[in-house]
Amino acid sequence: MKIVVDYARCTGLGICESLAPGVFEVDDSGDLVVLTEKISADDLEGVRQAIEGCPTEALRLEP
Repeated sequence: MKIVVDYARCTGLGICESLAPGVFEVDDSGDLVVLTEKISADDLEGVRQAIEGCPTEALRLEP
């Protein structure tokens, strides 16, 4: 599975970072950084919660 970020929608609120800190990080300039291309089984639930909790709907998973 691959995380796809719509950077035009992302506002850098950091909700995704709080739900999946091993996968997402908002850098000092407020930009979202995806820290890994491979999602571990341990991180998958947090990534799904981050996608569902994103208020701007900027995240999605692709197979």
